[in-house]
Amino acid sequence: MKNLSLATTLAAVAFAAAGVPALADKANDTLNVAFTKELENVDSYFNSSREGVVMQRAVWDGLIYRDPATNEYKGNLATSWSWVDDTTLEFKLREGVTFHNGEPFNADDVVFTVNFVADPANGVKTQRNVNWMKSAEKIDDYTVRIHLKEKFPAAIEFLSGPVSMYPNEYYAEAGPSGMGLKPVGTGPYKVTSVVPGQHFVLEKNDAYHDSPKGQPAIRTIDIRTVPDVNTQIAEIFSGTLDLIWQVPADQAGKLSAMDQFTVANESTMRVGYISMDAAGRSTMDPNPFTDVRVRRAVNHAIDRNAIVDNLLKGSSKVINTPCFPSQFGCVQDVTSYDYDPEKAKALLAEAGYADGFTTEFYAYRNRDYAEAIASYLNAVGIKTDFKMLQYSALRELNMKGEVPLSFLTWGSYSINDASAMVSQFFKHGSLDDARDDQVLADLTVADSSTDPAERIDFYGKALKRITDQAYWAPLFSYNTNYVFKKSVNYTPTPDEVLRFTTMTWN
Repeated sequence: MKNLSLATTLAAVAFAAAGVPALADKANDTLNVAFTKELENVDSYFNSSREGVVMQRAVWDGLIYRDPATNEYKGNLATSWSWVDDTTLEFKLREGVTFHNGEPFNADDVVFTVNFVADPANGVKTQRNVNWMKSAEKIDDYTVRIHLKEKFPAAIEFLSGPVSMYPNEYYAEAGPSGMGLKPVGTGPYKVTSVVPGQHFVLEKNDAYHDSPKGQPAIRTIDIRTVPDVNTQIAEIFSGTLDLIWQVPADQAGKLSAMDQFTVANESTMRVGYISMDAAGRSTMDPNPFTDVRVRRAVNHAIDRNAIVDNLLKGSSKVINTPCFPSQFGCVQDVTSYDYDPEKAKALLAEAGYADGFTTEFYAYRNRDYAEAIASYLNAVGIKTDFKMLQYSALRELNMKGEVPLSFLTWGSYSINDASAMVSQFFKHGSLDDARDDQVLADLTVADSSTDPAERIDFYGKALKRITDQAYWAPLFSYNTNYVFKKSVNYTPTPDEVLRFTTMTWN
């Protein structure tokens, strides 16, 4: 849906407010928040969305916490850790911690969680987050060892992010579906109500341990799925929402000029990119994207600077790599492609497509960005049959190899290591549309080496191969606009995680 004018949005306030919760303010100690995208499952191991990351950090804890400001690793459910050898980590666990249902936290929970998520048969959504772990071993009630399948120097980073600890007794009975409906963690907020995909209510965990996440200041977080940004804006004006995020730049700019709300812009690790079916997995016949000349033509066809300047704005930048530049190993000395539509046409002609071709083109977010991309492709002769899907539906199609061309994004679960992105998509997994054996070999070395210089060298080799072969068309980094009432005090962080524990009332 294209953005409406702000005047039209405001005219709809009375209608948008109908049927939504009553006005909220400091006196109620309830912060009303909107999610744009439907969260497929609250269980943090069985969704792969940014909304899921936000919920994960609020409801569950990991063994380690990385300070988003200093990048310092601190103990959370673990008080200390050490490498026993290259593939074994030992943790001393925090005593006196309880889950939201009253279960005491101890080594049994760590062993159960790790052994469950590390088993591919259990179907964790994003395997890359967990498949480096082999098993966990209980040494005593508050000492545990995690065994790695092979050397994986990014282990600490992953353990500070997407790897949360679950209550063994509850999860053994409830499983992912039960955890999705009645989540139980040790985190700063406990979930008191779930309407799947629509409404989540979080309450302050009064028994929260002395965690580096900090103690919550706001008692209740009320989250509703409101897919249309114009409805969100109408609701923040009417008072039924206190905070919205991922607001398009043009709308955020207009709201900022009104001086009625705080509008904050922050960079993120999210990268937008075009993926092409270079391996020929889809049923498209003939498949132009198996030809490197066509893939290079796609790269040359898109004016990324214009999209950044006119649509994303803020702190976004053009990206040339299939990873975020700050991530360890995201080498920037790679093949890049200037906007050159005539060169794109020449490459298409050389590949036998002088008259162009038609292809299905998929996206799940930012319709205006996707439509701009489609316009650039159409201009060089790549005629797009545009299809907008829900994220979960498009991801399933991707995993089945049924998508010839798509505009996608990846936020790396806010993990500041190239393995969280480039290795997610180029190691012959279900989302790998390239299937390049040389890239796989280079990433295997980079992911497992304990020598930082060797890791950088082999990530560099893989990235140069990926960009030279134009398996993707990397586009831009994202920024996020947060809009909230003046009564709310919040400073966003660059990792694109809404941290409810750092929000207070003014």
